[in-house]
Amino acid sequence: MTRRIEPGPNQESVWDYPRPPAIEPVEQRLRVVFNGETIADTTQAYRILETSHPPTYYLPPGDIEMDYLHRLNRTSMCEYKGRAVYYDITVGDRTARQAAWAYPSPRSPYAVLEDHVSFYASKMDACFVGEEEARAQEGDFYGGWITDSVVGPFKGGAGTIGW
Repeated sequence: MTRRIEPGPNQESVWDYPRPPAIEPVEQRLRVVFNGETIADTTQAYRILETSHPPTYYLPPGDIEMDYLHRLNRTSMCEYKGRAVYYDITVGDRTARQAAWAYPSPRSPYAVLEDHVSFYASKMDACFVGEEEARAQEGDFYGGWITDSVVGPFKGGAGTIGW
C-alpha cells in the first residue's frame, strides 16, 4: 500500500473511514448528467464511507429520471448492505452498460438506502457534488466519487485488491 495522504483543511482521509462502513446524509446537491440530460438531481442523498474508498453516493428514486434506467438480471452481494441489483442507462441513442446499482432490501443499518441508486461516475458524462465535478474511482468494481475534499490513496486501481 502507498502511504496514507495526510488531509489538509476541509479534507478527510478515506483511511479514517470505518469498516463496517458508515452511512450519513449528504448536505450538498448531487447531480448526474448523461448524454446531455440531467438524469438525477437531489439534495436528499446518502453517502457510504468505507475504509480506503472514496464516498459512494446513493440518490433517492424520486429525484432520478427512472425511465432512463433499465434493471438487469445481474446481482451481487455486499457483506454489509445485502443484495445489489444493476441498471443500464439509456438516454437518446447512448447506453451506459451496468452504470448504476441499488439495494432493493438493504440490511440494517443501511435500510434508508432502499431503492436509492448509485451511479458509476466513470460511465456518466458528469457527476457533481455541489458545484464540483467528481472524478471516478479506478477499477470496474468500485463506484466512489473523488472530490477535492477526500484524499487517499484509494482502493480500486491495479495492485490494490489486497489492501
